Amino acid sequence: MNLQNILSRCDHTLLAQTSTWEQIRAICDDGLKYQTASVCIPPSFVARAKEYVGDRLAICTVIGFPNGYNTTAVKCAETADALKNGADEIDMVINLGDLKDGNDAAVLAEIQALKEICGEKILKVIIETCLLTEDEKLRMCRIVTRAGADYIKTSTGFSTGGATREDVALMRANVGSEVKVKAAGGIADLQDAQDFIDLGADRLGTSRVVKAVKGMAADGSY
Repeated sequence: MNLQNILSRCDHTLLAQTSTWEQIRAICDDGLKYQTASVCIPPSFVARAKEYVGDRLAICTVIGFPNGYNTTAVKCAETADALKNGADEIDMVINLGDLKDGNDAAVLAEIQALKEICGEKILKVIIETCLLTEDEKLRMCRIVTRAGADYIKTSTGFSTGGATREDVALMRANVGSEVKVKAAGGIADLQDAQDFIDLGADRLGTSRVVKAVKGMAADGSY
């Protein structure tokens, strides 16, 4: 198990409603120290975090989070504001009601609208797999591919379940080759992280990997 390879794929995450600047600054410090892919933080902290880390670490934030039922106009405004504040990566939540209504065209159009705003910045699409049927997951793989988003992401971590091995394998097998997979929610330890990578996840949304490595550093095994 290559720990630095795992760390380099982690979006080191803190999205709790009670998050404070002191806590956000601490995960930024961890992200810098352990060379994570990014830190994923609430939108209200993006400007301050970007000022703090500069170009040394990517700042990721969330849009339409965690429920996804904001209007497209609101999500577009959120995205534009986050980018203006210095966000490097955007993780958006789809409108699950539109998907379940069979309105795939609306889901597609919304993702395309946010990707247009993001431009060259990374857009990840959270589909909340724990709330979807197998058919809905497959439809989302096709929609995300067609929309030109950069990643399909399993979960917010705020619903009834997180990433599963089965869902990551299904997503990797059914999205286009240019779309990457992010596993998030419920990644408990380093073995989980390695398993998801082996199944095709390019990113991991978690705070526990850095916590585990910090524990190893404390006992001298890292």
